[in-house]
Amino acid sequence: MDPSTPRIRRSLFLHAPIGRRPAAMLRRMLELVDDDTLPEAPQAAVEARLAELLGKEAALFFPTGTMAQQVALRVHASRRGRTAFAAHPQTHLDVWEEQGYSVVHGLRLHRAGDRNELMTGADLEAVAEPPAAVVWELPQRDLGGLLPEWDDLRAQVAVARQRGAAAHLDGARLWEAQTYYRRPHAEIAGLFDSVYVSLYKALQGVSGAVLLADADTIAEAGVWLNRLGGHAESWPQALAALAGLDTLLPRMESFREHAVAIAAAVNEDGVAFAWPDPPQTPLFHVHLPAGRRAVAAAGAAMLAEHGVQLYGRVRSAPDPRRSSFEITVGENAMDFTPEEVAGLIRELVARATG
Repeated sequence: MDPSTPRIRRSLFLHAPIGRRPAAMLRRMLELVDDDTLPEAPQAAVEARLAELLGKEAALFFPTGTMAQQVALRVHASRRGRTAFAAHPQTHLDVWEEQGYSVVHGLRLHRAGDRNELMTGADLEAVAEPPAAVVWELPQRDLGGLLPEWDDLRAQVAVARQRGAAAHLDGARLWEAQTYYRRPHAEIAGLFDSVYVSLYKALQGVSGAVLLADADTIAEAGVWLNRLGGHAESWPQALAALAGLDTLLPRMESFREHAVAIAAAVNEDGVAFAWPDPPQTPLFHVHLPAGRRAVAAAGAAMLAEHGVQLYGRVRSAPDPRRSSFEITVGENAMDFTPEEVAGLIRELVARATG
């Protein structure tokens, strides 16, 4: 490590390097295999386990969620002879993936609704061009982990189906969403024709994703996986995912409870504002009365002095006097009491505004 790089001793950030050291991850992975385990066995195991958990007929490993979701939309578009899909204006497919759906697959996005509010059934009805698919991101990360209420979600899916569109779930954080809906994973996934789940976010794996749907859809997706060069030996990613399913998935409810407690402490302190209030999932945003650059500098100074990392990145806001950052409670954040987090945020704001 560069000696000038501050050493992180503790971190609120879910994907901080302290929780992703290769030696520790490898030890967890090796507990799941023996000398007779074949290279293809872990991938088959994670596909079968997720298909059963989510109640889907078939599952297919992808090296990235970006590839998995674009393939799902390509398959739905080809079947329906349509080239458009609808999604929230802050869908990951548009904001974080360089519009690959368009450049690679020739698809068009209709942004449904207000970028700062959840998508609604009325927003979907307002999309003039019949879409091949509608994408729901549960929870909506860039809105602080917001989720539509269950009956509203079901009604939105019904609108999509009435228009002849497939329903696709961006379930990168499905594990977190389940703690709010309190329904079996299979019941949530059952609303949708296709579902993508991440193997590395809440599960703290190495990388990778799984696409789940009926057998015919997955067979067609496999053709695109081959065309895009997605086939690779995947046992490290699959083993890490299996370890996460064993050890982290059962803790999601406790992570959500801790998120609720942290957000309550932040809001009671009053210097910053945690939203949603209370959090619906282990994910929420902390809104600060200081600009992005000042907060980033203050956070860097606190890391250098204390070895404590508060965030992965600071988000700007339309108001230059404000900014925000995300907290997703996982193993790292469980090491912090709610009162300690509120105190650290108070210090962060004082440094940024002083």
